[in-house]
Amino acid sequence: MLRPIRNAIKSALYPLYEWRIVKDLDFSKTPRHVGVILDGNRRFAKENPSPVDPKGHRRGASKIVEFLGWCDEAQVEVVTLWLLSTENFKRTPEELDGLLKIIGDTVDELCATGKWNIKAVGALDLLPPWLSEKLANLPPVIDGGVEVNVAIGYGGRREIVDAVKGYLQGKSATGATLESAANELSADEISKFLYTAGQPDPELLIRTSGEQRLGGFLLWQSALSEFYFCEAYWPDFRRVDFLRALRAYSQRHRRLGA
Repeated sequence: MLRPIRNAIKSALYPLYEWRIVKDLDFSKTPRHVGVILDGNRRFAKENPSPVDPKGHRRGASKIVEFLGWCDEAQVEVVTLWLLSTENFKRTPEELDGLLKIIGDTVDELCATGKWNIKAVGALDLLPPWLSEKLANLPPVIDGGVEVNVAIGYGGRREIVDAVKGYLQGKSATGATLESAANELSADEISKFLYTAGQPDPELLIRTSGEQRLGGFLLWQSALSEFYFCEAYWPDFRRVDFLRALRAYSQRHRRLGA
């Protein structure tokens, strides 16, 4: 009896709480690039069993459009969403096939809105042909639209290896020797061959579900990022949780070694 009453009180108070956070936010300090590890779908499903969505992936996917709307409001320029890691390929074929189908549907939904520039980042060669072809033929860029990286088949170590390979292959194509390529190798050169080349590095990385590790997410790009770990499972992630992350970021003094 008491639980429904408590939930009703919380629902009534959250708009006021959100307003107080927004009032105190300095949007001039909003991060340009926010990366998100969408974690906790399966644990959410265990606590909220559903025969329609036994693993919680569809509930998690349905949160993405809502979340990107919050990013629009906060004037975030780039968002990277980790939808599938290289480690996820260790899951059972049945679960992996279902997850890939949901990811494909999610990409279609994001593109259909016409609001955002969708870019696939990851080892797309690991994906089934129907999905890799879909990701290779995304709609053209929208002027002024938020850039949304969907990290699919993504692993931070794999990205760095691919970047080094790309750098060496580029040098080889110009006839450069291995010695000269090694002498010219630099962090700036490697950055040109990352999946996110041309984009700012993420200033803020968010992970849901209470886990406090990156798990290989944007390993290179996160060298100077701020981290925010949220207890809520991704399907339960609310606008107020996002606002808290932005507030925590705005309150940090980013000296960056100075």
